[in-house]
Amino acid sequence: MPARLLSIPAVAAALDVDRRTVYRFIAAGDLPVVDLRTGSGRSRVRVPVAGLDEFISRRAVVPPTARR
Repeated sequence: MPARLLSIPAVAAALDVDRRTVYRFIAAGDLPVVDLRTGSGRSRVRVPVAGLDEFISRRAVVPPTARR
């Protein structure tokens, strides 16, 4: 089964951030992309759903345990 791919606006909506923030995550190597070239000098990137899930898992914060 082929991987599901999300557009940058869809990823931004899922993370509740601006598209520029998504591009910063990509540039930092934190978020994987698939580049679908649509012509010379133009690229169209998509984020695999599995990559987004992994990104979210890596950033999940476990709440501290209560002290007694």
